Amino acid sequence: MTDFSLYLITDRHQSGGRELTDVVREALEGGVRAVQLREKDLSSAALYRLAVELRCLTSEYDARLIINDRLDIALAVDADGVHFGVSSLPVSAARLLLGQGKIIGYSAHAIDEALVAEAAGADFITFSPVYQTPSKAVYGEPCGVKKLAEAVCAIGIPVIALGGIGQSNITETLSAKVQGIAVISAILSADDPRAAAASLLTKIEEYAQDP
Repeated sequence: MTDFSLYLITDRHQSGGRELTDVVREALEGGVRAVQLREKDLSSAALYRLAVELRCLTSEYDARLIINDRLDIALAVDADGVHFGVSSLPVSAARLLLGQGKIIGYSAHAIDEALVAEAAGADFITFSPVYQTPSKAVYGEPCGVKKLAEAVCAIGIPVIALGGIGQSNITETLSAKVQGIAVISAILSADDPRAAAASLLTKIEEYAQDP
């Protein structure tokens, strides 16, 4: 089910004043096929309305919609899955509610944490932060590509790299043999989100053909 190599995580505060849905549409036009709705500061009602919009939008482009943390919102809009972290509902409990047909992603910052999530039923891991980035500063120093590669070898489910990844370091990141990359600002803050997404995907495809 984890059939995507570029995972867009939303943060409307990084869209340069543009409507988030407009930027996401451009990203989808550029080839993004998985979007995580992650707007922690919205009320439940506002988050639901945005989730409905993104569900319609991702369905139009045959892309997956994954909701961060809010299992209730994910169920309400029939999202493709949820994305959890250490402070979320346990993965095993979410799996009981979601069944086997939905995706569960998990944000891990250490290999042992990722292995626990895998054993509980997660479908994929985002491993971060690979590079220095403000959004992940609370988790300490970046792990770097070497540690990322160790995680890929240790974890039996797909690993997606996250944290400070962009046009300049994507090839180095891919050398860790990850399933793909997750980005926020590399697309949302770009002057041309469509072109930014297309460029990242081209580099992913080129690396896959000639690693």
